[in-house]
Amino acid sequence: MDGEQIEPDVVPVVHRRTRTSLSRVGWLPDDEMSAQEWESQGRWLGSIGRCSQWWIGDWVRFGTARYGEKYQLAAKLTGYDEHSLRNIAYVASRYPQISRRRDDLSFSHHAELAAMEPAEQDRWLERARAQRMSVSALRASLREHRQSATREAAPRPTAPRHISCPHCGQEIDLDGDRAESK
Repeated sequence: MDGEQIEPDVVPVVHRRTRTSLSRVGWLPDDEMSAQEWESQGRWLGSIGRCSQWWIGDWVRFGTARYGEKYQLAAKLTGYDEHSLRNIAYVASRYPQISRRRDDLSFSHHAELAAMEPAEQDRWLERARAQRMSVSALRASLREHRQSATREAAPRPTAPRHISCPHCGQEIDLDGDRAESK
């Protein structure tokens, strides 16, 4: 800063004694950045990437609650389309307590579970965390779980309790109680 010119749309950022510049399309480090500072920047940038959808979802929810539905304006301001903003806000609304959001799992992990009841969300989030599941692995595990639940819930066909001999017509009770002739 100190009298230096900054390009439009470039925001100077100071992070742990390392000065970098961010533009809409780039990250510009100082030439003197150490490997340790570079690693620190990577962790910081990664956390921003993982957090930004939560921030936008909460921001949209706040604006909608306070000022009425503003998806068209929010889309104009953020560059996201309205459909994406509605999805982001929906996921954020399904985890209204920040304490339920897992910072070591992605927004997409949470999105996969958003339609579930909170207790079930929490069980699956813990499972995804413990097993270090990718989003695609979580999706596959959910699909397998749903298919298994569907199979278990489906009524099983019952075998007929009586059969008839095709030659003589005698009925045989499979329970062994009686046999009759026709």
